[in-house]
Amino acid sequence: MTQVTPLPRLHGVAHLPSLGVIAAEGDEAASFLHSQLTQDFALLGVSEARLAALCTAKGRMLASFVAFKRAHDRILLVCRRDLLPTTLKRLQMFVLRAKVKLRDASDEFALRGLAGDAVPAGLGAAPWSHLAESDVSVVRLYPAGDTPRALWVGPADAAPSGPTLTEAQWDWLEVTSGVATLSQPVVEAFVPQMLNYESVGGVNFKKGCYPGQEVVARSQFRGTLKRRAYLAHADAPLQSGQEVFHASDAEQPTGTVVQAAPHPQGGWDAIVSMQTGSADGAPLRAGEATLHLLPLPYPLLDDI
Repeated sequence: MTQVTPLPRLHGVAHLPSLGVIAAEGDEAASFLHSQLTQDFALLGVSEARLAALCTAKGRMLASFVAFKRAHDRILLVCRRDLLPTTLKRLQMFVLRAKVKLRDASDEFALRGLAGDAVPAGLGAAPWSHLAESDVSVVRLYPAGDTPRALWVGPADAAPSGPTLTEAQWDWLEVTSGVATLSQPVVEAFVPQMLNYESVGGVNFKKGCYPGQEVVARSQFRGTLKRRAYLAHADAPLQSGQEVFHASDAEQPTGTVVQAAPHPQGGWDAIVSMQTGSADGAPLRAGEATLHLLPLPYPLLDDI
């Protein structure tokens, strides 16, 4: 694996126009989401958030969320805007008689990414900690190297203070964290473990059933998982959905680029989901780019 020279920590606030908000409101909001997503919402407290996925019956991810509770009957789900309309429509199909209403609340909120010194000192140290102050929520995300990160969600006419980070800088921090956010080009491409979600708090194996639960559990406990997410550095641009090839087979792809962003010092960094057997140090290619694997910033559940 190749190690890129680390950068100084980035500090500041990034505007996140690619994200939107689904509001789940009603007495049964938590129990409804508990029955539909990969994480436990029945025990969700106000001081914690959840990373979660919505899956098909075959366990393939349709969307990913950072979710947190604003009141006992109100939970906000932050996801990619390009997936929000279809995701909302699919969730609404399963409401039936549940006492919950789901709606697109994106226009009511400002979403910002906080990095470095912009992350509030009062926020819990563990990833997915949630700090609620008045009408603002801050969720600690996985760090990018030694750069702390958080998601800020507040009223549409408000914004946190701090130096400006560009969207490209935030995208690079997102990739460097190793925690992928699902987007349109890779819908239904992965079960959660192919993005290491079981290792970063995105899957709860002790909760009850949800769509795809049997497939997700079987992948974990029967040793059938053959793909994992890796960090990689490339010498040319990459894009989500791009196929990745191993030197041993130029025709059959071994994996897919999940998320990519330009590296501030040159080249591109990416989260790549691929066959575990291809992480053997042999050359990897995606289009015109040569990829070199980087160390993951967190341990995999199998290694814990």
